[in-house]
Amino acid sequence: MMGILTKFFGISGEADIKKLQPIVEQINSLEPEFEKLSTEELKNKTGEFRKRIADGASLNDLLPEAFAAVREASKRTLGQRHYDVQLMGGIVLHQGKIAEMKTGEGKTLVATLSAYLNAISGEGVHIVTVNDYLSRRDAVWMGEIYNALGLKTGVLNHDASFLYDPAHEANKEEDKERDQLGSFKVVHEFLRPVTRREAYAADITYGTNNEFGFDYLRDNMAYTESQVSQRGHNFAIVDEVDSILIDEARTPLIISMPDAESGELYKIFSKIVPRLKKEEDYKVDEKQKAATLTEAGIEKIESILGIKDLYTERGMRYVHHLEQALRAQALFERDINYVVKGGEVIIVDEFTGRLMPGRRWSDGLHQAIEAKEGVRVQQESRTLATITFQNYFRLYKKLSGMTGTASTSAEEFHKVYNLEAAEIPTNRPMVRMDKEDKVFQTEAGKFKAVAREVKERHEKGQPVLIGTVSIEKNERLSAILKREGVPHELLNAKNHEQEAEIIAQAGKKGRVTLATNIAGRGVDIILGGNPFSTVESEKVKEAGGLYVLGTERHEARRIDNQLRGRSGRQGDPGESQFFVSLEDDLMRIFGSEKIKNMMGSFGIPEDEPLEHKLVSNAIESAQGKIEGLNFDARKHLLEYDDVMNKQRKSVYERRKKVLYSSDEEFKEIYKTYLGEEVTDEILAKKEEELKDSFLPTLRTYLLRTIDLLWMEHLELMEYTRSSVRLRAYGQRDPLVEYKNEAIRLFRELEGSMSANFSNSILHLGEHTHPGEKKHEVQIIAPPSNKNEVGRNDPCPCGSGKKYKKCGMLNTEEHQKNLAKK
Repeated sequence: MMGILTKFFGISGEADIKKLQPIVEQINSLEPEFEKLSTEELKNKTGEFRKRIADGASLNDLLPEAFAAVREASKRTLGQRHYDVQLMGGIVLHQGKIAEMKTGEGKTLVATLSAYLNAISGEGVHIVTVNDYLSRRDAVWMGEIYNALGLKTGVLNHDASFLYDPAHEANKEEDKERDQLGSFKVVHEFLRPVTRREAYAADITYGTNNEFGFDYLRDNMAYTESQVSQRGHNFAIVDEVDSILIDEARTPLIISMPDAESGELYKIFSKIVPRLKKEEDYKVDEKQKAATLTEAGIEKIESILGIKDLYTERGMRYVHHLEQALRAQALFERDINYVVKGGEVIIVDEFTGRLMPGRRWSDGLHQAIEAKEGVRVQQESRTLATITFQNYFRLYKKLSGMTGTASTSAEEFHKVYNLEAAEIPTNRPMVRMDKEDKVFQTEAGKFKAVAREVKERHEKGQPVLIGTVSIEKNERLSAILKREGVPHELLNAKNHEQEAEIIAQAGKKGRVTLATNIAGRGVDIILGGNPFSTVESEKVKEAGGLYVLGTERHEARRIDNQLRGRSGRQGDPGESQFFVSLEDDLMRIFGSEKIKNMMGSFGIPEDEPLEHKLVSNAIESAQGKIEGLNFDARKHLLEYDDVMNKQRKSVYERRKKVLYSSDEEFKEIYKTYLGEEVTDEILAKKEEELKDSFLPTLRTYLLRTIDLLWMEHLELMEYTRSSVRLRAYGQRDPLVEYKNEAIRLFRELEGSMSANFSNSILHLGEHTHPGEKKHEVQIIAPPSNKNEVGRNDPCPCGSGKKYKKCGMLNTEEHQKNLAKK
C-alpha cells in the first residue's frame, strides 16, 4: 500500500528515510570537533560557510557541517541536543518536502536546521506559523540559536514587527526564564520593535501566512521603493502545513477599501427575510452551504416590497442584497460561525475555533450579518488586490513544511504544490491507546456521558483534555461540568498567549482542560506540568497519562488526529477517544440513515453508547465525503484564480518596472503607454511647466492608473465569474467561458491603461498636485469604433447601468430589456 501511495501521491516510506542515515552519521561524526570550538569560533563558522558558497560550494555540500553547528549552538544556548530523527526532519525540509512528525517530536527545533542552512546564502528564509503568538514565541525561543551563529531573526505580527535582540531589555533572570519556559512563554524583553522592512531584511523571519500574503499585496500597491517590505521569496518553512496550505486555502486574501454605498438595503432585507418560512419560501442545501428562494418566496417578497417583478423593477442590486440576507439568516449562526463583540461581528475560524478580527466575508455577506444582529452596518468594500494562499506560496523558489498529519492530504499537497511528504520515525515508540468511538443517539445524552467519564477520570487523578468544535459547545459543556462539580480550565482560542500557558499545564495530576479543537496549538503538554518534574510526571503516568476526549468528529480527519496527538508525546502513556452523537452536524448531514434507524429500533437509551464497526465506518465515510467536497471547492477556487494569477503577475511586473526603473529607463517605459494624441510638443510643454517634478509626477500617475484600472478589472472579473455559471445551463463549460472572457477583458484593460494615462498627461498641471485628493485619475474606456459601446458607457438596453456591468455580461435584466425593444 505504501508503495502505491509513494508512486501516486509522493509519501516517502521507510526506504527513503534510510537513505538519510549516512548523512546523519556524518553530522554525528562532526560533533566532537564542533564541541571544541570557542563561542567566537562557532559564530565565525557562518562567515566561513558564506565564503565557501561564494567560491562555488552548494548548500548540500555544507549541510553536514551547518547542521553540526546548529546542534552545537542549541546545546550551548537552550541545553537541547537535536535527536537523530530531528536531523532527518531537517534534511527533509531542506529537500523541499513535508516532514510528517508526531506531536511532541520537537518540530520547532527541527526548523532551525534547514532555516540556518538556507539563510547562509543571504537571500532570506520565511518561517510561517499559524498565529502571531507562535511567531513571537519561536523567534524568542529559537532566536538564541541563530544569534549564537551570527544571524538576525525578525518577527512579523499583525500590528507590529520586531528583531530578536538579546541586548534590548533582557537580563540574566529573563534569560533563565526563557530557557526554562520558552516552549510556551514569550519573554518580550528580547524583542526590539522595528519597521516591517527591517524585519524582512533579517536572515530568518517568523510570521503568519496572512502577514506574508498581505505584505506581498501591499508591496504591489507601493508608490515608492521605501514602501516595499519584502525582498523576494527564496525559501519558506510552513509550520502546521496542513492547516495553512489546505484548511485556510478556501479563503483568498483580499485588500479592500470601503465603498460609498449605504447599508440601508441590508437593514431592509434583514427585517424581511425572517418572515420567510424554510422549505415553503426557501430551501437550504447544507452540503453545499447554499440557500435558494422558491417561487412562493419570491412572490412573498414582491408582495412585502409592493412591486410586481423584483428582477426587472429593482434589478440585480436588490436581488444581490436579498440573497445575502437569506444566506445570513439560513446558513450562519451566532457563536458558531461568528460572535458579536464590542458592537462588531467577528468571524470564528471553522477549523481552529479562533476569532479572526479584521477578516470580513466578501460580497456583502458580512454587512447582511451585521444588519441581522442589529449592529452598525459597515460600508461595503471594493477589492484593491487579492491572491489565494495556493498562488502566494507557489512564488517561493523552494517550499517545505512540518505537520503531524500530512498523509490524509498527500494527494492535494502533491497535485497543488508538488510537495512530497516524508514520514519521520518517532524518537521513542508510541504507546498511546486510541479507542473506538462511542456513538450516542442525542447530543444531550452524549454530554451526560462526557461529564460522567470526565468526573471519573478526574477523581482518580488522571489529567483530561476535552476538545470541542465551537465556542458555543465549549460553554455548554462547561456549564454541565460545573453542575457536576468538576473544576476545569476553559479555553476558547481568544487569547493565544494566555491559553498557551494554561495548555502547557494541562498534564498536571487531575487537571481538566476544556478547549476548542486547536486552542493552544503548537504547545507541548508535558506530563506533571511545565517545567518538567520527575516526581509529578511519574504520578500522572501511574494514573494512565493524558486522556484526550473529543466531543465531536471534525470534517477533516487531520483535525481529529491533531487532537489525539496532544497525548502520548515522546513515548508517554495516554489514551484518546471520541464521543459522537447522531445529532452532530457531521452525522446529521452526511451520516447513514441505516445507523439512525438501527439505534431507534434497538431502543438504546440516549446516554448509552453504541460501539460497532458499522458506526466507525460510517463516520470515516462521512469525513471522506466532506474532505472530497472541500478539496473540490479549493480546486475550483484555484482553477479560477490561476486565470487571474497570470494577469496578476503581468500587472505586478509592469508596476515593478515602473517603480524600480531609473529616470532614463522610465522615459522609455512611459512612452509605450502614450496614445497618438500625446505629441512630443505636448510632452515638452508639460516638462517645462513641472520642471524637476515632471518624471516623479508621471511615475505616480502611471502607477495610480494601473492600480485604479486593476481594481476595476478585479470587480469585473468577479461579476464575470458569477455570470458564467449560468452558461452551464446552455451546455457550455463555465471555466472555459471564464478564460475566454478573461482574455478579452485583459486586452481591454491594456487598452484602457494607455487611454487613461494619455488622458492624465493631457490634463497634467491643470488642477492640483497628484498627491491631493481633488485630482483623481478618471477611468475612461479605450478608443472604440463608432458602432462599439465602451465598457464604461451607459448600456444601450436602458438599464441605467454601465455597459461592463450589464450588456458585457449579458445579464438576465439586459436580455429582458432588449426583448422589450
